[in-house]
Amino acid sequence: MADAAQRLQSLFTQLLGAPLPVRIRAWDGSLAGPPGAPTLVVRNRRALRRLLFKPGELGLARAWVAGDLDIDGDLYTTLDLMAGLVWERGEDARTLAQALRDPEARAAVRGLVRLAGAPLPPAPPREEARRPRRRLHTKHTDRRAISHHYDVGNDFYEIVLGESMVYSCAYWPAADSTLEQAQHDKLELVCGKLGLRPGQRLLDIGCGWGSMAVHAAREHGVRVVGVTLSQEQAAYARKRVAGEGLTDRVEIRVQDYRDVRDGPYDAISSIGMAEHVGADRYLEYAADLYKLLKPGGRLLNHQIARRPQRDETTYSVDAFIDSYVFPDGELQPIGSTVAQLERAGFEVRDVEAIREHYALTLRHWVARLEADWQRAVRLTGPGRARVWRLYMAASALAFERNRIGVNQVLAVRTPDSGASGMPLRTRTWGAPGRG
Repeated sequence: MADAAQRLQSLFTQLLGAPLPVRIRAWDGSLAGPPGAPTLVVRNRRALRRLLFKPGELGLARAWVAGDLDIDGDLYTTLDLMAGLVWERGEDARTLAQALRDPEARAAVRGLVRLAGAPLPPAPPREEARRPRRRLHTKHTDRRAISHHYDVGNDFYEIVLGESMVYSCAYWPAADSTLEQAQHDKLELVCGKLGLRPGQRLLDIGCGWGSMAVHAAREHGVRVVGVTLSQEQAAYARKRVAGEGLTDRVEIRVQDYRDVRDGPYDAISSIGMAEHVGADRYLEYAADLYKLLKPGGRLLNHQIARRPQRDETTYSVDAFIDSYVFPDGELQPIGSTVAQLERAGFEVRDVEAIREHYALTLRHWVARLEADWQRAVRLTGPGRARVWRLYMAASALAFERNRIGVNQVLAVRTPDSGASGMPLRTRTWGAPGRG
């Protein structure tokens, strides 16, 4: 009799203390759960072994990446329904050890062990970052982490990002605008906040595929140095620069920002890079940027932020993101970012929260990936494509639900005279649609 799905529903309810809000379809063809709900497809017993050996998010992630778990139905709806039980149990949620003090929970685990079959732990998917314990955020480890994420293949990123090749939050004039228009408006917004003028020097830290560097040089006449740790990004960006006829104004380097020594610059843009710095190194990052700017120079720091916790010592990096997406990445609350910039000497002049814009951006990226799924799989493999689909969809929901945010912080290296060079009224940056 095919009854694995019903047994799983019952066992997970015992273990989690609440029924699963989705249906389950098991490897034996059985189906159980609330009618009309999306379906979690458990393709084999190996999925259960992954959860038993790595309970929680990492076990689920491994099963998803390996194809042992799938979803039949809307991905966003499923993730939203599952979030409360799996990803957001909160600071007061029971740990596994605490849960297992409950006789019902222990019985559920024993039931899962019997259902899972052979006890050997499955090997992690090859897409998982394998790293020995080490000191984080050295130049060597940052280079490896960046390579894991960005050296996936430029053709793959073209599928996801589209023509703009901008891998950060777009700035939407309207919800029904095109991704290309929204990314253009974001780049123009950054240039406006930095007050770029012809002949100035701009340092673009984490320059990606060269979009900001090309836009600033072409539209605002500045000279740009873009730095990245990704060899593939640099090769692509240099080709773009040459194609635009901007080799006399744009230089792309494979270089750590800590090794940039040819300041001072009139302006610095850091767009979606500071998440890789790490909390312990953030003041050093801010101080390095401060030294690279001329007095009166401006910094635009565009960075994802997490919500602050009641006890910040309990913060830990998301297991799925750390293992499969951004190894060693860390998020800070916006207040911590502003405080560190000020400690380094900057005067913070403007903070703009644009989290809804990132949710829209991510949904467009997911739609592009899904529309060209077979080609994406051919380019990067099914596991990697599944990583990107899950992380972008889950991130879109996180921005929509205010679990994380993204902010543009404009700061100035204000000289001793106090003349910041800022307009009396801010928020008049000249970007389309702004007053």
